[in-house]
Amino acid sequence: MKNKTASFPGFSSGGLIGSPLGVLVTRPEPGLSETMEALKAAGWSPYASPALEIIPHAVAPLRRPPAAILLTSGQAIAAARDAFSADLPVYAVGDRTAARAKNAGFKTVFSAGGDARALAALVISHLGPTKGTLLLLSGAGQGMSLASQLRQVGFAVVRRVAYRAHPVRYIAPDVQQALAEGLVHYTLFFSAESAKSWISALPAALRAQATQTTALVMSDAAAEVAKKAGWQTTRVAPHPNAADLLGLLGTRVQGEPK
Repeated sequence: MKNKTASFPGFSSGGLIGSPLGVLVTRPEPGLSETMEALKAAGWSPYASPALEIIPHAVAPLRRPPAAILLTSGQAIAAARDAFSADLPVYAVGDRTAARAKNAGFKTVFSAGGDARALAALVISHLGPTKGTLLLLSGAGQGMSLASQLRQVGFAVVRRVAYRAHPVRYIAPDVQQALAEGLVHYTLFFSAESAKSWISALPAALRAQATQTTALVMSDAAAEVAKKAGWQTTRVAPHPNAADLLGLLGTRVQGEPK
């Protein structure tokens, strides 16, 4: 997929002229705060507008401890921490989820550094089907493909819902005002699901202003959602992680982000 680039006034080789450009962050917690701080530190003006409301679920312990816990999102860490021993090995989809698992007290944590396919490959390379049951903690309606892939090669996988993600119903007034005044130049979408949710909550009167921003997305699926909603300019992160997504903002030079 070819990514279009955009140019905006106010860039220079030495940084921004005048006020920093606005970046809309649709990521829910726990990643929202750290993304906001990273953007502020880099000189941008971030606007928090989480697309999803996360409702955590308690997970009952298994009859026998699993061989390992698989995490496809940082949203599942609280359930893992509350129900299982910190001595169990944890396999996380990416570096940030792995870091959060370590911060939650888990002693042995591996990062796939990518997506669900990378996580499956990591588990297969580290463990054999005879090691025991794998516990996959994910959001409602998520993780089925990963579980299926592992079962096809002989693993016993138990999937449990650790949280539910509900679409937001409205966009905060300060975000609406920033869009109306043309202060937002970039919109960050971290998944196709969150893109759909946020766009559905966007008032029709602000659709034109929103679609004039550059959509920075983590996947081709999210890019397609944005394009169908009217975004003319989208850029896809080279790898599905937050660091690469923020990297799309890049070094500001002569009219366009790298």
